[in-house]
Amino acid sequence: MNNKVGLSTLIFSSIGSIIGSGWLFGPAHAAAIAGPAAIFSWLLATFVISIIALNLVEISTTTPNKMSGMGYYLRYTHGALASFLIEWSILLSFISVVPSEATASTQYLSDLNFSWTHALFNYQLQILTSSGLLFASGLCIIYFLINYYSLKFLANSINAITLFKISVPIIVIISFLLVSFHSGNFHAIGDHSLTPYGISSIFTATTTAGLVYAFNGFQNPISFAAEAKNPKRNIPLAIIGSILICTIIYVLLQYVYLVSMPQHVLLTHGWNNLSFSSPFASLALLLNINLIALLIYTDAFISPAGTGLIFTAISARVLVGLAEHMPRVIGKVDKQSGLPKIHLIIVLLASFIALWLLPSWNKLVSIVSVAFVISYAMVTVCTSSFRKLSPEKVHDQVIHIPFMHILSPLGFILATFMLYWSRWPLNGEVIILVLIGLPIYLYYAKKQNEPILLNVKKSLWIIIYLVVVALFSYIGSSSFGGMNLIPDKIDHIILAILALIFFYWGRSLSYKTQEYIDEIESKRNSA
Repeated sequence: MNNKVGLSTLIFSSIGSIIGSGWLFGPAHAAAIAGPAAIFSWLLATFVISIIALNLVEISTTTPNKMSGMGYYLRYTHGALASFLIEWSILLSFISVVPSEATASTQYLSDLNFSWTHALFNYQLQILTSSGLLFASGLCIIYFLINYYSLKFLANSINAITLFKISVPIIVIISFLLVSFHSGNFHAIGDHSLTPYGISSIFTATTTAGLVYAFNGFQNPISFAAEAKNPKRNIPLAIIGSILICTIIYVLLQYVYLVSMPQHVLLTHGWNNLSFSSPFASLALLLNINLIALLIYTDAFISPAGTGLIFTAISARVLVGLAEHMPRVIGKVDKQSGLPKIHLIIVLLASFIALWLLPSWNKLVSIVSVAFVISYAMVTVCTSSFRKLSPEKVHDQVIHIPFMHILSPLGFILATFMLYWSRWPLNGEVIILVLIGLPIYLYYAKKQNEPILLNVKKSLWIIIYLVVVALFSYIGSSSFGGMNLIPDKIDHIILAILALIFFYWGRSLSYKTQEYIDEIESKRNSA
């Protein structure tokens, strides 16, 4: 029993994964989109993520552990194509996480008072320069090398980095509040209300400002389910607890960013025209707290590095789950180490592509967030499908969350809203990237003589759902980038109805796949 993982350790592991580059940029980008109302964006993101987290807790304890992503769960309820599409979506997001963390470090370093660091970032275009891209590419290579050659060093590095990156935001919050406080900043811009850029800006900020991205990593305690003390109680408590603790940190960071901003700077530029390459460090320098600025610059290199290390490893493992529908070389795992080393090389190359095509933190994070939301939506349908297929617990370790019959469809509706809030054309572009995975699957499925018609039939609801959301965004409210053929308020009512139709359609198509029979039902029958 002494080797069991306790609640505090579970919470710490999750918080350490959540706190990354999101705090360095999220509050500034959220303020630029929503002004003071950005605080409500954080609370909304917390609510949605918490519902998704509860769905994920239940479904992860029902299925066996695999070296793959959460999209693999759909293989038990909807077949290989459904699983592939969502794993593909997750892979797109994870691969973009790695260069986004490298970009975060590079962008912050560009603000240091050296000629070579200034050359890393184009302040006018708000993108990395060629030298900045080379520097960020070098960081991606470092993440790769640590993962490739030393898993032990990776684990030790993460432990040390976690403690540091949790403490820095707390020090920043306290320092800023002690040095500068302007409550009038909440009403200084536009119509002098909390929502100078409209109510819709609150919703848009949740996805496009990196708020969903900032909570990424909340699912880490699930990995310890087998080793946890009292997992039925501690796993849900650890996930929800870490989300709530990080919410407090993020909301306080947003608050201090808003109230600490010098009023003459705010009145000159407004929230949406502040163009700091390193928001909190630049603000610290404006407030003449240079030691705090130095601490933030240090964290801007260390904290994203920790997250970049983790997601280089995770991306490679997600790729393992896609291996049977990819070129044969992707299916190989190093026999000596047991690690997916060829997958790490592929992740590195894909990271370079994402970095050079989208040379800014905000652009990369927008894609990550939208791709994540797609996978979150599908998790809710999968959870409900398991309830349908197995009304009784398949084994004692399954955690049945109360009111899941409400939480699952509600989570799907909210995830659909978040896709819509991501604004056209961004949501449409990411959906196209996800659907590009369809011909890749079909090619390799045909080579392996899979039941393609059955898999397409059971996955058709996902494909049509994504197309409908993209089209709806195109003709929807102008507040979210659409043609305004469907005006505000009415759009959300229609979208909620459409979401429920797709949710129950997807649930109705679920069935006990061969993987479900072999890996879940057979174990239950033999118990």
